[in-house]
Amino acid sequence: MPKKESHAWATLMVRRSIRRSVHRELAGVWVRGNLPAFGPTGGAVLAPNHHSWWDGYVVLELATWAAADFRVLMTPHQLSRFPFLRRAGALAAGQVREAARFARTGSWVVVFPEGAVRPAGPVQDVRAGAAWVARTAGVPLIPVALRVVLRGAQQPEAYLRFGSPVSEALLPQALSRELALLDAELADADPEQPLAGYLRVCGRRVTPDDPVSLPARMLTWITGDR
Repeated sequence: MPKKESHAWATLMVRRSIRRSVHRELAGVWVRGNLPAFGPTGGAVLAPNHHSWWDGYVVLELATWAAADFRVLMTPHQLSRFPFLRRAGALAAGQVREAARFARTGSWVVVFPEGAVRPAGPVQDVRAGAAWVARTAGVPLIPVALRVVLRGAQQPEAYLRFGSPVSEALLPQALSRELALLDAELADADPEQPLAGYLRVCGRRVTPDDPVSLPARMLTWITGDR
């Protein structure tokens, strides 16, 4: 196999493997808010909170669903452990100029302003990297609230809430506000139903109104329980 074709095949394999993980291990991904433009006429820096191992995979799934090119800054330590993630759009945290070039040419560039995975809760220690990339590229800076939560389903669910573009000075406040709104929606909602007002990107969680699964019906038949 020619080298170029081999690289393309490896990239496709990595991206498919990540998507399979999302589809198999999460009950679904849902989004709310106006997605930014991408492609020749657009690009954006997405600045989500970072409170879950799944966060990068979830935003990649959303970008794939929206047909947007995806890039994400990762710590050198994580990239050294998982170098194949470069094929899914990962850049080292120090590659901010490359990230700005991708954003300028129409990509969604994800920069976690907290810098690393933090305990689930309020936003902590918002750094300047996301704003710098957006300012250098001349693209919108978008606060994104992101939660991967286990509610009334067997598997976790992922929710993203997109805010409006903000300036660097207002990013901490805007991100905290979007996250507080998402947390309030989760707290007030029926845990056995997806959040109202969110669009399903992938997955189909089981609700109390769905038919009983085949394994459950088999166990009922085998045990004789009624």
